[in-house]
Amino acid sequence: MPPVNESHRIQSLDVLRGFSLLGILLLNILGFGLVSASYSNPGFDLVNSASINVTVWAAVELFGEGAMRCLFSLLFGAGVLLFTTGSSGKSGSLHYRRTFLLLLFGLFDAYVLLWNGDILTTYAVAGFMLYPLRNFGAKTLFSIAILLIVLISLFYAGTGYGLGQARSAAQVVAGSEQSASLSPSLIQSANSWKEFAVGLELDEQAVADELSQRRENYASAFHWNAKKVNEMLFFVMPVILLWDALAMMILGMALYKANVLQGGQSTSFYIRLMLAGLVVGLTVNSYEVARALNSDFDLIATFAQMQPTYQFGRLGMALGYIGLIVWLSQLGMLATIRQALAAVGRMALTNYLMQSLICALIFSGLGFALVGEFTRGWLYPIVLLIWVFQLWFSIWWLQRFKFGPVEWLWRSLTYGQITEFRRSQ
Repeated sequence: MPPVNESHRIQSLDVLRGFSLLGILLLNILGFGLVSASYSNPGFDLVNSASINVTVWAAVELFGEGAMRCLFSLLFGAGVLLFTTGSSGKSGSLHYRRTFLLLLFGLFDAYVLLWNGDILTTYAVAGFMLYPLRNFGAKTLFSIAILLIVLISLFYAGTGYGLGQARSAAQVVAGSEQSASLSPSLIQSANSWKEFAVGLELDEQAVADELSQRRENYASAFHWNAKKVNEMLFFVMPVILLWDALAMMILGMALYKANVLQGGQSTSFYIRLMLAGLVVGLTVNSYEVARALNSDFDLIATFAQMQPTYQFGRLGMALGYIGLIVWLSQLGMLATIRQALAAVGRMALTNYLMQSLICALIFSGLGFALVGEFTRGWLYPIVLLIWVFQLWFSIWWLQRFKFGPVEWLWRSLTYGQITEFRRSQ
């Protein structure tokens, strides 16, 4: 079966994908530019930091943290349906070949481009699980997604409580002068906290060692990063990230079946979706930001996967953004911006890998080795410059070519044939 023709693309999906792809960099830049502990433990660099850095953190937490990845995941689920169903739906073998290739791109991003926070590998593994669900109805998909979200939230709540108890045990053990008299269960609990916190509460020597390895040269940065990638692939992804992504992808499939992501609902529907989503999202996120600030950035109060409210805040924001963007599209507003975002979205894989390459060149030993040289506040002008470049580049490229370079390679390998690349002049 031939590839989907360019004219069959759904612009709303491209605009939303471009918006979320650019937004993901708001978080990914932290993993490249700061000491690794800061990504999941903001208190590591924000305690006693300048107010601008705290303000920037709060703004990203309110409007971006988790929401952009959530939106990207929703769209991935929709993309699976777009590829496998309808009059132009592709076979299971093509789906699995395409998904396996995505896994290879993800491994390239994680190991070679030095991005240990890569999401493509997680998306690929989840993608293998989505194909059997393609013919489920919207209501069934909604039900599965909501059940997963509730279970994940309960897991986060339990994790937060359990680690809180483990930290208390660690404090007892640390303050005890007669460790022999302590119960084995207390010591085991204390050790659980130490294992969890080992990469999040770094001393000065550990920070110096990390920065030295990441800055020295590409080989050194590769070695340091590979250990992080292995931890991500073999622990964090199967325990946390996979289920997080899978739940949102299934919800994205439901939203596609319900004709929401395509812009097929009424204007009033998208206004209500925007208002409800943003109200819920901002309320939940404001609570989490206030909790973090009031605790002086306590690790348990700021670690995303310990917050039972986390999924609801990010999902609310993602749905709010869908409502806002589709509503603006229906009104015909901001056409130039929407066209630019659509261009980024059509080249989402290229742009995602490009972000990793640019950041690796700026921050690692592959290039200028500037990791740790910027505070949070100064990282975001760099984000803005990357955004401007990717918006310009995507438009420029698609005026000359039908697909992004990585998309072209992905298509050609999927279908086992060279896809026509250049536009006719």
